[in-house]
Amino acid sequence: MLTQVAEGVWVHQSELLQNNTVVVQGRTGVLLIDPGITGDEMACLANDLRELGLPVVAGFATHPDWDHALWHPDLGEAPRYGTAKCEAYLRDLLAAPDWKDRVAEMLPPEISEETPLELFGLITGLPADSTQIPWDGPKVRIIEHPAHASGHAALLIEERKVLAAGDMLSDVLVPMPDLDAPLDDYLIGLRALESVVDNVDVVVPGHGSVGGAGQVRARIDLDRAYIHALRDGETPDDPRIGASAKPGWEWVSGIYEAQARHLAGGHDDSSK
Repeated sequence: MLTQVAEGVWVHQSELLQNNTVVVQGRTGVLLIDPGITGDEMACLANDLRELGLPVVAGFATHPDWDHALWHPDLGEAPRYGTAKCEAYLRDLLAAPDWKDRVAEMLPPEISEETPLELFGLITGLPADSTQIPWDGPKVRIIEHPAHASGHAALLIEERKVLAAGDMLSDVLVPMPDLDAPLDDYLIGLRALESVVDNVDVVVPGHGSVGGAGQVRARIDLDRAYIHALRDGETPDDPRIGASAKPGWEWVSGIYEAQARHLAGGHDDSSK
């Protein structure tokens, strides 16, 4: 089901991981940001768009994680974009003979048979200096930064004041930085998002609930406090973990515990 969050902008949410697909209306069709995650969900999205008379004219993957670089035949053959680093990561992955097995190992068992991988990762990398998506619609600014994953980018739909944050600013998932890189890289990413806060009325995280203007800075502050605590070896005072975690998301505490062990020298690489 499509939920309108701003003029000409809708969100389609997955059931299992609350992945948010962002749909942006242009002059001749729509831009899809991170479509997912099961075949039925993507087919449902395609059907909803057909009923609205909105063809898909472009796609964008905010980063190369399996649940953000999916596609479905019913969505058509529109060009699919990503940052140059995102495309390079996916190109190297798809060049491996066992790539499908490697991606399948990352899938939650509940949907391992329901997530089509035939069109996974087939994106076109935009030039490294690109600042917006090339399409016939509202200006969508690319905010690339070294936080969650290689080539990760948030997108600002400027005319609609909507920030599609990729895998950041979630109300259910804690930050998941690259633990083999400096934690300060994540803080750089948060500063990049903070730089556009005054132009945002709606924030759409990769997972979780859509937030209003008053929540954008609060989510940035919460993520920054989490990274500071992780860096300093302290237990974060964070509502997404422990007894205050959202029902059904108690497993997120395990992500924090694995991160803390890794930084303490245990090198446990568990993640979502």
